[in-house]
Amino acid sequence: MAIHTLAHYSVRTTRLEASRHFYVDVLGLREGFRPPFDFPGLWLYKGDDEAQFGVVHIIGIDPDAPQGLVEYLGDKSEASLHGSAAIDHLAFLATDLPDMRRRLRQAGLAFRERTVPSIGLHQLFVEDPSGVTIELNYPAEEARQHGAHA
Repeated sequence: MAIHTLAHYSVRTTRLEASRHFYVDVLGLREGFRPPFDFPGLWLYKGDDEAQFGVVHIIGIDPDAPQGLVEYLGDKSEASLHGSAAIDHLAFLATDLPDMRRRLRQAGLAFRERTVPSIGLHQLFVEDPSGVTIELNYPAEEARQHGAHA
């Protein structure tokens, strides 16, 4: 199977500093490298190894400048961001991007792709039948070899 492991979960919040306190000071995760996205947030790690891109991603909502987040991950009502509805997406590390594209097209599922050049990661986003966003992370080299959005 092309999916290897659960990579991270992401929480969308208007309470970025409270989330930082909870995950870092209370749970003991470590804040680490995060690409320069056009929206606030944190990537939290369970140790010193940043090769897996963090175990929890906190997605901050800037009510004065929400467009970067909306363009990257889509819009969600602030009123819906409570309990498990605050979980923005689940991410998996994967390989064989061309096969996944083929599978999704055969299933008639819409998906979108992004490359994060600063970490060599190509992301494919798709929604499950319950509307949960699934992020599949591939080595960016796979996208270069097989076309960014082939």
